[in-house]
Amino acid sequence: MAEAERLRVVIVGGGTAGWMTATALARLLPTRCSVRLVESDAIGVVGVGEATLPHIRAFNERLGIAEADFMARTRATFKLGIEFRDWGRIGDSYVHPFGTFGSGTGAIDFHHYWSRLLAEGADLPHLDALSYACALARAGKFDHPAPAGQGGLSGTFGYAYQFDALLFAPYLRSLAEAMGAQRTEGIVVDVERDGETGSIRAITLKGGERIEGDLFVDCSGFRSLLLGEALEEPFEDWSRWLPTDRAVAMPCATRTAVTPYTSAIAMPAGWRWRIPLQHRTGNGYVYASAFTSDDTAQAALEAAVEGEAIAAPRLLRFRAGRRRRSWVGNCVAVGLASGFLEPLESTSIYLVQQAITALIELFPDREPAAADRDEFNRVIDLEYDRIRDFLILHYHATTRSDSPFWDYVRTMAIPDSLAEKLELWRRRGRVVKYREGVFLDASWIAVYLGQGIVPAGWDPRADAADGAALRDGVEQLRAAIAADVAGRPDHRGFIDRYCPMREAA
Repeated sequence: MAEAERLRVVIVGGGTAGWMTATALARLLPTRCSVRLVESDAIGVVGVGEATLPHIRAFNERLGIAEADFMARTRATFKLGIEFRDWGRIGDSYVHPFGTFGSGTGAIDFHHYWSRLLAEGADLPHLDALSYACALARAGKFDHPAPAGQGGLSGTFGYAYQFDALLFAPYLRSLAEAMGAQRTEGIVVDVERDGETGSIRAITLKGGERIEGDLFVDCSGFRSLLLGEALEEPFEDWSRWLPTDRAVAMPCATRTAVTPYTSAIAMPAGWRWRIPLQHRTGNGYVYASAFTSDDTAQAALEAAVEGEAIAAPRLLRFRAGRRRRSWVGNCVAVGLASGFLEPLESTSIYLVQQAITALIELFPDREPAAADRDEFNRVIDLEYDRIRDFLILHYHATTRSDSPFWDYVRTMAIPDSLAEKLELWRRRGRVVKYREGVFLDASWIAVYLGQGIVPAGWDPRADAADGAALRDGVEQLRAAIAADVAGRPDHRGFIDRYCPMREAA
């Protein structure tokens, strides 16, 4: 395609979303579009440390990013799942793993046998001991999984990364610019729209520069400069189900283990994260301002962190929800400009990645087609809606009544879509299966059982197994996982050999 025929893509905003978009377009559609990203060093980014989902590995591979180099330059550690403490009730702890429970084989899912044995009064080990990913995480170890179908138990898990978000965007920028993407320093002061179609024609920067484009990508963060402000796309507020609306974040020196998992510790008015990186530990308290003050939240965080503070606490404000549509006219919103779901399950970068993937698959020839926009919006809406239900489950599935916040989320009305899922699970341990969406069976099972929702029934085929043989099988599985995990490398030692931190981009 000739230069004059390539679509002029203008990305407004840098940060993780902007530079992920720029890198992907420059790498995967070099003959279809030119890429120009506008950002200002005077405008800060939200980045407070990032925990991710395993899907980022496939995204990085598509962009030709070498794992060890990426991890070294972003000071990354490995992530096998998320530890939840004090959620179902104070004192409880479980891991939501990036992997299966059981051996990952068989026609009947492992949790049906588990539920039957519980009902029979069997003395069972903690469920974490029956997931390879959980056991590896609890032991503070890491190794790459065996190839699918070749490694037995050591092939039943995946992994993600925990990295410094402030280093990720510059790393991607260096790649994108090497592939031909252009960066312009500037602050957008005006958005020019077509009088007939309403589409965006150009943006004007402080200083007077006017930049025309064919497709505009809004990566301007919570402000949603193009989609929200200029195009006035309505925002659907989900704060009645997800009432946390603020976070105070503060990195500190690492004084305990560099764990291969993120921790989410329930607090009186929300929850606290712990994200261990190679050079520091990220901490934050996500809370509902209706149930506690900023000063109280900051004091609680400062009292809980493990080491000396590296920076002053930062306060972030947000609302849970999404824009009614993420693609309107010739403007596509990616990341926080599209919507926000709190970081409880590390979905922010995943949602950026899914928007980029859908945009590439539906990339317009010249004028965006209504059918393509509709399909993009359907896919993105589905992702947000299903993640929303999964997050609400964490709050609602609790017996805690020790604070007004936990009273509220325990007793609040929930979306019909989640109520239906809960009813199916409670009756017979059935997990609603999706063809699309991020969280599969093991994720829902981890939260259901980890927070004390044990189904009354199970798959009737599980009754055919001999009870004594089942109990022996569970013990053999626990022992096999423990023996295999014992021989794996220490997480920090693996990092020091494989991807020790280097100078950032």
